[in-house]
Amino acid sequence: MAALRKRVPELSRSLLRPGGLREAAGRRGVRVLRRSPVRVLPPQKERGAAAEAQQSPREPPPPTPPPPAVERSSAGPGLWYEKAAPGDRRLGKVVTIAKSKKFRDHHGKVLLEGHRLIKDALEAGAVPQTLFFSTVGHLKELPEAKLKRANLLKVKFEDIKSWSDLIAPQGLIGIFSKPNHAKMSYPATQLTSSLPLLLILDNIRDPGNLGTILRSAAGAGCEKVLLTKGCVDPWEPKVLRAGMGAHFRLPIITNLDWESVPSNLPAGIKVCVADNKDPGAQVETASVLKGAGRAGSAPGNPKAPVKSKPQAAPEHKDKEGATGVCVPELAAQYYYENWTQTPVAVVIGGETHGLSADALHLAASTGGKRLVIPVVPGVDSLNSAIAAGIVLFEGKRQLLRRHKQEDERQKFPVAA
Repeated sequence: MAALRKRVPELSRSLLRPGGLREAAGRRGVRVLRRSPVRVLPPQKERGAAAEAQQSPREPPPPTPPPPAVERSSAGPGLWYEKAAPGDRRLGKVVTIAKSKKFRDHHGKVLLEGHRLIKDALEAGAVPQTLFFSTVGHLKELPEAKLKRANLLKVKFEDIKSWSDLIAPQGLIGIFSKPNHAKMSYPATQLTSSLPLLLILDNIRDPGNLGTILRSAAGAGCEKVLLTKGCVDPWEPKVLRAGMGAHFRLPIITNLDWESVPSNLPAGIKVCVADNKDPGAQVETASVLKGAGRAGSAPGNPKAPVKSKPQAAPEHKDKEGATGVCVPELAAQYYYENWTQTPVAVVIGGETHGLSADALHLAASTGGKRLVIPVVPGVDSLNSAIAAGIVLFEGKRQLLRRHKQEDERQKFPVAA
């Protein structure tokens, strides 16, 4: 109090000076700004609880949430699968992108659907990435050792049905790495039944036709199938369904240009082309690459040199729209006559333009012929898949007959 009495006169004199009131207010404002913030204390009960918490030992942190629910499959020990939660969209996303050719080429993955196709792929050595299934029973029917490398996801059948392309889905969809024909393990029965018969496909664009052709090639015992550029992607879902497992029974080499085709053929092989024009009939040269192309057509008159028309081989046009590419002359014979004295490859042309000039040049360079499938006059052409089946199974018949004759000559040699 004494100190306050001493300061009162000084404060009074400062206030009475000119500007003293403003000076005093300014000093008070400075002191206000320099004050520390007011500390707000919680109620007494909360302060007591906090003090007790500080004195009590520290509690352990809450446990981490468990991983997504997994169940052990009854297919065998060590085989685990994940059960998709409601709203899981992984199946839809994977199926959508796997149906895109750009995705298949960029990521090297393919989509397989159905028990038989997936089983054939696994047995042939295809590498599974993800397998979607609706019941555990589907896993029991597949090779257990092959499934341990894949992510297994159990989903509702309704989800698979909504994304399936099949009329009657089986509840099984798999994402696989795109198979490499050089690393596949084809069935032993297929290898032992293989014949010196190859198939070259020239601009086959219809998925159903390509799948059916591959199935016929596997059934006939072809050694391998070559697909030139312009053919539909053999790993497209429609081709896989039509092929019925043929993709995993024989080598399929894709996206070949004609310059690289000979390097994929055995030495000394003869290349023939399928045709449906009677060798004795006089036809227009326009049928070289177009009209009868659905059977893999070539010119009908084997004696006359033929030139292609502009619309038949547009890739050979010059700046003025004319074409000066000469189509080589090939000898013609009926498909049921003998043409398998040596290893042979058969070219099947596309549905729209038929055989390309490159196919005819390749056949001419190997001494090949036109294998004619006669049809009733007025019928334009045969379907590519039908023509391939006719020629391949006739080739198989001839080769088996020749092998049987050779075996008989070895068993019963003719006395000199």
